Amino acid sequence: MVEGVNYILILVAVLAVLNSIAALCFLLYGINAFWLTATRHAQRSRLPLGIPYAQKDLLRVFAGAVEPQDLPVVTVQLPIFNELYVARRLVEAVCALDYPRDRLQVQVLDDSTDETQEILQQVVSEYEMRGYWVEYLHREHRAGFKAGALQAAMPSVQGNYIAIFDADFVPGTDWLKQAMGHFLSHPQGRIAVVQTRWAHLNAEYSLLTQLQSVNLDGHFVVEQQSRFQNGYLLNFNGTAGIWYKPAIEDSGGWHADTLAEDIDLSYRAQLRGWQIVFDPSVTAPAELPVAIAAFKLQQFRWAKGGMQCAKKLLGAVWGSSLPWMGKWQATVHLTSYALHPLMLVLVLTSVPLMIFAKPYGAGVSLVEYLWGWLMLPATFGPPLLYLTGQRDLYPKTWRSRAPLVFLLVLLGMGISWSNTKAVLAGLLGTGANFRRTPKFAIRHRGDRWQHKQYRIPLDGGAIVELLLCAYSCGAIALCLVKGFYVTLPFMVLYAISYGYVGGLTLWQSRS
Repeated sequence: MVEGVNYILILVAVLAVLNSIAALCFLLYGINAFWLTATRHAQRSRLPLGIPYAQKDLLRVFAGAVEPQDLPVVTVQLPIFNELYVARRLVEAVCALDYPRDRLQVQVLDDSTDETQEILQQVVSEYEMRGYWVEYLHREHRAGFKAGALQAAMPSVQGNYIAIFDADFVPGTDWLKQAMGHFLSHPQGRIAVVQTRWAHLNAEYSLLTQLQSVNLDGHFVVEQQSRFQNGYLLNFNGTAGIWYKPAIEDSGGWHADTLAEDIDLSYRAQLRGWQIVFDPSVTAPAELPVAIAAFKLQQFRWAKGGMQCAKKLLGAVWGSSLPWMGKWQATVHLTSYALHPLMLVLVLTSVPLMIFAKPYGAGVSLVEYLWGWLMLPATFGPPLLYLTGQRDLYPKTWRSRAPLVFLLVLLGMGISWSNTKAVLAGLLGTGANFRRTPKFAIRHRGDRWQHKQYRIPLDGGAIVELLLCAYSCGAIALCLVKGFYVTLPFMVLYAISYGYVGGLTLWQSRS
């Protein structure tokens, strides 16, 4: 009997240690969210190259100061794979950019295996006949996926500036001139990338798209802005930005060994002394995923790619001459998706700890302390960041949007199972299999997507999420029975979040 009790004590002690480590890591990430929020305007004097933040009138560079024939050639690359609903829309938007035709090379990098090929060939032919400099490049084998397509097209790039757009984007006519203004204003600077902010074509389509828009707004308006202004490493976001071709070549080109080729190249360039400019005043609208399965697939790819980049790059980051704060911020940035397995550890270990806490004295105060006090900054740090993004973008209506921030927290908790698998795949896996996020050209509430192609089949993740919802409900009952009232609100949030994500996945699959 004593031996059995000892085994239980050892088990509880191990779980308590795991719970404590997860809570402490959550605390660090939460504090960092506060830091990024508080310092997003604090270091304007430290901007690289002396570039003024939020330059309101970049178009002045083109207002008589630069003759059309003196403008640099810009190549716009459009990597596309099976996007029959949005392929034509993208090509038409890029060809409508306000830039001299003989200075604008458009490369359609098509890896498609379906009727998207015919759509792109037709629209490219149409614009060629109208005098546009547009090329159609098709690969039979998708080696390297998006990174492979971009690298394969490099020899045919005619300009020193390469703008990149994914298939779901629709840039405005003045986007290129505004973004290029940074390069032309600082021709001697070592600017590798000018990254612009993503806007949203269909943010009001559903609750899911509203939550995604809040999430992306927080990332761009607060996180990217703070990193840029404080001189931390930041990343090209894969689209809606312009690369300087010599920077790509100097940094080793596009690599296909991760699913986050944008982060990978961005960090390699910055570690070689190149700089990234982020300008949130220049925007490019894009379509948000309307299906929860597509959203989870997108997050899975980002999480796996982020952890692959962490494995690949953190050694070089810590071996560089960056200040310690810059190294720490890069570490937090590259490992941010580790929050999702930490969420699972917290919820899974809390129940056995509560069960055995009183009978075996294994830290009632520890569980309460960790959940009650250490979790406060971890809980409120990210919501403050996202709420600040809404306040900055919507100064007159941000209060009415505040409930979306709370619901976004639930969405983030609800996808923790899917993203935990992605994090583990990034840390342990050797493959870099790419599964793109399907787009359906959805903009208005009445638009239908359920019967279109590219539907993602239901996997077992939804069942696991509903089981985690049931597990959290059991934890709620345990909190009430044993008096763990500090832990109770967190368990309620977990139950709602897993129930929403798992239930919505099943419902959309059936419909």
